[in-house]
Amino acid sequence: MEEPSSAQTPERAPPASQLRLLGWARKNLFGSLPNTILTLLAFWLLWEILPPLVRWGLVDAVFSPAGGAASCREATGACWALMGEKNRLMLFGVYPYDQHWRPALATALVIGLLATSAVRSLWGRWLIWAWAVCLAVVGILMWGGVLGLAYVETAQWGGLPLTLGLAILGIVLAFPLSILLALGRRSDLPAIRALSVGYIELVRGVPLVSVLFMASVMFPLFLPEGVSIDKLLRALVGITLFTAAYLAEAVRGGLQAIPRGQEEAADALGLTYWQKMRMVVLPQALRLVIPPIVNQFISCFKDTSLVTIVGLYDLLAATKAALADPDWRPFFVEGYIAAALVYWSFCFFMSRYSQWLERELAKGSRR
Repeated sequence: MEEPSSAQTPERAPPASQLRLLGWARKNLFGSLPNTILTLLAFWLLWEILPPLVRWGLVDAVFSPAGGAASCREATGACWALMGEKNRLMLFGVYPYDQHWRPALATALVIGLLATSAVRSLWGRWLIWAWAVCLAVVGILMWGGVLGLAYVETAQWGGLPLTLGLAILGIVLAFPLSILLALGRRSDLPAIRALSVGYIELVRGVPLVSVLFMASVMFPLFLPEGVSIDKLLRALVGITLFTAAYLAEAVRGGLQAIPRGQEEAADALGLTYWQKMRMVVLPQALRLVIPPIVNQFISCFKDTSLVTIVGLYDLLAATKAALADPDWRPFFVEGYIAAALVYWSFCFFMSRYSQWLERELAKGSRR
């Protein structure tokens, strides 16, 4: 039987829903009566909210701090001039004013290295050394006392550099501790398993505020007279221990998802326990739990705002200090919006990067 030629079978055009916005809207926004009602309600809310918000935030807003707080009081829009007037206090807290270039440079170095570390093609052993050198340079810039830099005690650190420092160091230090706790909880040795379970359940059973309170108020009472520990170090230890307990449960979930045959195959190859975990089990387990791990990273970054309990001026506390000025106090909304945008920017980057990383690491296991 002769097959029909291509000329006898005319090509059909793709569905309109794939070509035109109207078709997409008909399918996704107005496909049923409930969807239509929700779509119209959403459009009405946007119409009611967006125009006044744009008018307040952009059209009638004051951007230049030249006129001072008086120009903002006369305006009907937002007072973004607050950021021009108080940006240094909001970003760097009570760090000496004439030395603000030091935390600014330290922050730029850390953000630049974070962006570099996000590029998978640049991963390598050199990156570990780059971070070691970067942290050493950041420590010199922040503390000073060498190379002609004035010494600045940690009690004067604040703002965005303090928030980034606590978050990054807390995450870096908590991650290996969480792996050890997760492995300890699955250990066959009763003493190690009991200690791991006790630590995880105890820390996860209390809020971070109580951990920081213990580190700030209660812990110094047990030290010998005349001995004190820097409050920044106490806050860092509290955040690290708290984050490690939550990360340990995420890692344990990944370990339990690995089939038993993987460990049996590693044992058959003659690998030691630590070789088996490092080369076979942990890489697969950590890949499975990237979303909860990054979720805990984001939580740790936001929880740094609680260090104000121990008298440290993080980004949020520095913003509150900037709004203590009576002239600018009425414009606290703009200040908190600016701080929220900073937090959102870092959290959004971590969220999107984790999704990309999850897709990249899953390429080799797709069928």
